[in-house]
Amino acid sequence: MGFTQTIKNIWSVEDLRRRIGITLLLVIIYRFGCYVVLPGINPDELMALKNFTSDGLMQLLDMFSGGAFSQASIFALGIMPYITASIVIQLLGMVLPAFQKMQREGESGRMKLNQYTRYLTVLILLLQGPAYLMNLKYQVQAAGGHVEMGFWTVVFMTIVLAAGSMFIMWLGERIDQKGIGNGISFIILIGIMARFPEAVIQEFTGRLMNSAGGGLVIFLVELVILVAVIAGAVLLVQGTRKVPVQYAKRIQGNKQYGGARQYIPLKVNAAGVMPIIFAQAIMFIPVTLVGFSTEQTGFFGALTDLYGFWYNLVYFVMIVAFTYFYTAITVRPAQMAEDMKRNNGFIPGIKPGKPTVEYLDSIMSRITLPGSIFLGIVAILPAIAHVCGLNRQFAAFFGGTSLLIMVGVILDTLRIVEGHLLMRHYDGLMKDGRIKGRTTGSGAF
Repeated sequence: MGFTQTIKNIWSVEDLRRRIGITLLLVIIYRFGCYVVLPGINPDELMALKNFTSDGLMQLLDMFSGGAFSQASIFALGIMPYITASIVIQLLGMVLPAFQKMQREGESGRMKLNQYTRYLTVLILLLQGPAYLMNLKYQVQAAGGHVEMGFWTVVFMTIVLAAGSMFIMWLGERIDQKGIGNGISFIILIGIMARFPEAVIQEFTGRLMNSAGGGLVIFLVELVILVAVIAGAVLLVQGTRKVPVQYAKRIQGNKQYGGARQYIPLKVNAAGVMPIIFAQAIMFIPVTLVGFSTEQTGFFGALTDLYGFWYNLVYFVMIVAFTYFYTAITVRPAQMAEDMKRNNGFIPGIKPGKPTVEYLDSIMSRITLPGSIFLGIVAILPAIAHVCGLNRQFAAFFGGTSLLIMVGVILDTLRIVEGHLLMRHYDGLMKDGRIKGRTTGSGAF
């Protein structure tokens, strides 16, 4: 009854109803474009590309594009070039004074950074487009097919691919302005969720055909484990350490300002999914190098087995290391301490200035360790699930980038919907508490 009443409340808010309708319409347009194959490509010859994108970084790209990458769609490059450009601009903002100045300029600075991000996205698309087309030609020819790839054909298709990705970016911006949630994140979510029904059906069919091995009972156990893993991912995304901050009282005229105690929420996983993406990109290097050689033995040969022990051990260690690295460059205790001092705030029992910086840094070091280990475990869970007998597509939802993005985006979207309901004096989505999204800006992730 409570769920039904919540749906009625959502439907009764005209602005919320309109935003949800616009979001659904834009999502339908996006999914339709994922099935529009590039001109001059025979869809029957794309099976080789599907096999090529079943593992590694190519699987990540295909997942983020909702399957468009393996279908040679006009949306094949997806939103990843924009995400790459956003990451580059974000990193530049940490090392270049000019970009740091734009970050502090408020709305005008944000608009400049967005414009630079778009320019960089176009440049990345012009580089990735020909690379994707050459790979497409190689994979199809290796499977016995034929794709005509002359110079002007490559130029034309590159323009089409670039236009497709820019159109996806435009759809994301429209969702930001007129829909619900972060548009780019929502498009990534839809691309991931589009693969979920097929993965479940394949796993269910496989278990029914193998009734001697447990059949339906094993499938139900897998679903229970998946729910438990999702619950763990929710804890990882929402986990925070609240640091109390006391603000001094100020009296101006007849009014008193400050004097309230607030909290700084330090995230257990402040790096989000970025360590997994960085680690996957680097782990794909030995796979590529060994692919050029007929000799696939030794340590580097072992790193080509995506479900082997050595690959996942190195993968896990790199995620832990990248979590510390990315947290160190995104969470700045010195800046936080300076902001508190400027606003007459202090941590009870800690002197302002350097002692505050050291205190915040020590807290981040302590909470980042369990967060990085948990993130590494979540990242290698798909490999563990596959080794335990699950098919690759279904195993991918037991952890990794896909699970963390789904959990984070869904929580953020539900929080926004709940905010609309609370503004209209309705109850929230949950009676026993409020939904918390990701407490820090996470960009497209």
